[in-house]
Formats: sequence, C-alpha cells, structure tokens
Amino acid sequence: MDVLVLIGRLLFVVLFVASGTAHLTKTQQMAGYTASRGVPMPVVATVLSGVVILAGSVSVALGLWADLGALALAAFSFSVGVLMHGFWKESEPQTRMMEQTQFFKDTAIGGAALVMFAFFAYAGHDLGLMITGPALSIS
Repeated sequence: MDVLVLIGRLLFVVLFVASGTAHLTKTQQMAGYTASRGVPMPVVATVLSGVVILAGSVSVALGLWADLGALALAAFSFSVGVLMHGFWKESEPQTRMMEQTQFFKDTAIGGAALVMFAFFAYAGHDLGLMITGPALSIS
C-alpha cells in the first residue's frame, strides 16, 4: 500500500512540477497571459504561484507535511479555475467551451487535492514512505 500511495503522490504532482517550473522559467510569457485574464500584478502573481505549486509539489512528493502541500495545491487549482478560466465571461462558443473544460479540470484537480489533504491529515501518521506525519490532524 505504501508504494501505491507513493506512486500516486508522484504521478499527481507531475502536472504541478511542470507548471511551477514554467511559471519560474517562462515568467514573462506566463505573466502576459495572466495579465490578459485581468489578474493584477501579473509578474508577481506568476512568480508567487510558481513558488506555491512547487513547494506544494515537493511537500506531497516527499511526504513532508504532505497535508499542507495538498492544501496549497487545492488552493492554487481553485484560484486558477476562477481567475484564469472564467468561462461564464466568454461570449464566443468555442472559447467558452475551452475555458469551461479548463475550469472543470482545475476544479477536479482541486477536489482531488482536497481528498489527498484529508487522507494525509487522517492517515498520514500510519503511512510509510513519508518524511513527516501531517501538520494537521483529522480524527
């Protein structure tokens, strides 16, 4: 079971590691898109979000207060869905459909991260292949 949880953790964070790396290595391009979506201080937002998702990814992957890492990834996912993929603002049908797909993808990933948060907070002390137990505890 411990190995399956580790494999799941690693597979889960691959998307976030790639995204966080892009936030920090392609900041200007990503900030341009962020600005086009109306997010204030797009360069700062891009860098801060990159740091948050990389920190959350490392936390989940290593099992270092993985509950907090999963919570950070959930917060990021829900924020991106609302701020960057507001399909309800789009009038062109194809753009609306694309943004709706991205919004629900981010919502689903955020939901999965919340499940991971609860799992780590509840069972984290009993899981192997973790550096620490959870920072928070749900009984």
